[in-house]
Amino acid sequence: MDEGGVEREYRRRRKPPLAYLLLPGLLMMNAFIQTSRVSRDGGGVRWGPPVFALLMGLTIARIALDHFRARTRVTAAGITAQGPVRARSWAWSEVYDIRVEQAPRGSGRAAPQWLTYLYDFRGRRFLLPHLNDWQLDDPYAEVAELCLAAAPLRSLTWERRPDVEERILRGALRRRAWAWGSYAAVAVFCLMFVVDIWRVAAGRPDHPFLLMVCVPVASGIAFAVVLDRYWSIRPPRSPVRQP
Repeated sequence: MDEGGVEREYRRRRKPPLAYLLLPGLLMMNAFIQTSRVSRDGGGVRWGPPVFALLMGLTIARIALDHFRARTRVTAAGITAQGPVRARSWAWSEVYDIRVEQAPRGSGRAAPQWLTYLYDFRGRRFLLPHLNDWQLDDPYAEVAELCLAAAPLRSLTWERRPDVEERILRGALRRRAWAWGSYAAVAVFCLMFVVDIWRVAAGRPDHPFLLMVCVPVASGIAFAVVLDRYWSIRPPRSPVRQP
């Protein structure tokens, strides 16, 4: 650490749970096998297996890069968040707040439950890699200590500003709307899957790309946009949990 006690680096120190790596691999492998079988039997498209193979390769590369490259570095000059590919830095004068927040619902035990985000003065949120409950016993205490050590390096205090808080709230509502849009897309996909099977069983022409790709994506986007507009007028009572 430096003289002010602020210099530190957060990297992967603990191995992730086996389910974090095993479950996505099994899902992708099963999808690849099923797609290859259907394509081989003449019931699918030829580009299915190569696309799934490419997605599997990209996912493995993404996990490997995150494993070896991702980190958060804190110095007297500011904070640097190194992602799997690119890095982003902020001077202390550009940092509005650092907050520990609960991970989105549905992440389960195969992902960190508490994540740390940096907010700038425009209300934008950025994830700080490995500053979570997987790598730290108490991320709250760590962030509190970090903010206390960084206070002398800032020209501003850590006081909250109503205009920035309003933008942060608006961003939280937008993320929530698109999360619900993704849930709607999954529900529509399941419905379209049943419809496609029924059309095949009834001897009618099936349109798998239209029914299971175009319709779910369009439905999810439309639902998210409508929900985002609605919440901009009448926000829910508790859009995001504050730690």
